Formats: sequence, structure tokens, C-alpha cells
Amino acid sequence: MPEKHFYEQKDYTKEYLIPYFSKHIPRFTSMKTLEIGCAEGGLIVALKELGLDARGIELSNDRAELGNKMAGNSNIIVGDITDPELVTKIGEKFDLIIMREVIEHLHEKERAFNNLYSLLNDGGYLFISFPPKFSPFAGHQQIGKSFLKAMPYLHLLPVNFLKFLEKKLNENSTYIDEIKLHYSTGCTIKKFESLSRDSNLTPVIKELFLFRPVYARRFGLPTIKIPGIPLLREMISFGCEALLQKR
Repeated sequence: MPEKHFYEQKDYTKEYLIPYFSKHIPRFTSMKTLEIGCAEGGLIVALKELGLDARGIELSNDRAELGNKMAGNSNIIVGDITDPELVTKIGEKFDLIIMREVIEHLHEKERAFNNLYSLLNDGGYLFISFPPKFSPFAGHQQIGKSFLKAMPYLHLLPVNFLKFLEKKLNENSTYIDEIKLHYSTGCTIKKFESLSRDSNLTPVIKELFLFRPVYARRFGLPTIKIPGIPLLREMISFGCEALLQKR
């Protein structure tokens, strides 16, 4: 399974992210790049094959170890983007930082953005994507075994009721705890915009999706964008993607 994730990351980078960066970032292929939460490192390998200097930070030691093994190098280090000592530990700055599906798992989002800003060169770019906190599957309920994995907005229901369902449907005993944890750390689009402004990161492009680009590879679904209507965007958007620049 971990190897499967590696190849999915690599293929998605080649099919979607590289064309996206090439379109929106001048001289993208000459940039020094860092991925936060790089998992098995498929993105890093794809960028290195393109000739980029690409590095990664991963919280899980096992995933970082596998990523370095798959890449045949040691470009992935174990680290936490909210660590106040991280910038000093890395000791370098980057032209492009990529952080996909990470911000919604962090308690200390402000500290993460402070580190991201410090790790970026002036004029550098930050690409970030995440499912908004109140979106249909922001609780990551798809990890379940029963029909609950296909239930939208499950994470918004009362915890006592969910615990009752968890027991009746023979779900894993930590299933609801995980869903509620994801909900507690989730990030709204409004919060993300506030974090960006406070960190002096200016939007280059921001897009909201009903069906995200990655769904084409995973489920064969078409990519569908939606307008940024206040409140409604928080509830029906399956994903937010943004490219920010440090001015």
C-alpha cells in the first residue's frame, strides 16, 4: 500500500501539478522546492526527474524512510512544520513550498504559517490545498468499514450519536475519535484567507472545487469548480487550492 501511494503521488504530480506550476509560476523548473508533509515522496521524485532541487519534510519517520528508499537519496527529513526550531534546523530558504492536505490536521496553524513565511525566499511561492472544515467529507470518514464512510457531513453530528453508530456497525473503536479530531483541527476557507493575509502572502490564484482534480485519478470524476459564495463555499466545496506569493 505505501508503494501504491508513492506512485499515485508521482503520477499526479506529472499529470496535474507540474502543468499547474508551469502555467502559473515563471521559471518554475529552476526553483528550489520543498514539500511539507511529503509522505512517501512521489512528488519529490517527479520534480527531481524534471531537474529541480526538491526536498521534503515528513512527520512520520516510517514514511520518510520509505520515501528516501524509493527516491534513492536522503532528500526527505523528519520534521514538524509547527516546530519553532524548524527554520533553524533546515537553515535554507526555498523558491516554492508545497503543502497538500496538511493544514487541516494542524492545531497550531499560525505557527505553521510563520515557519512557511520564514522558509520562503522573497518573491517565493506557496501552494496549499485542503478540504474546508465544513465540507462534506472533511472528517475523513472514508476510512470507515460500514456505509458511514459514504455519509457526507458525518463529522458535524453529535459525538454520542456517532459513538452509538460506531458500536452498532462494528466500526473500529477509534473511528469516531479520528473523525472528531479531524473536525476539531479543520481549517475553514475564511481562516485560511486570514492566515495568508496575516503572513503577508498574496494570492496569485485561488480555486474552489466540487470535484477536485485528484478525483479524476482516484474515482474517474470530472474536475468541477465552484464560485466562492460566502458561507455556501464552506459547505459544498470539497477542496480549496491556492497559490500564494511572498511579496
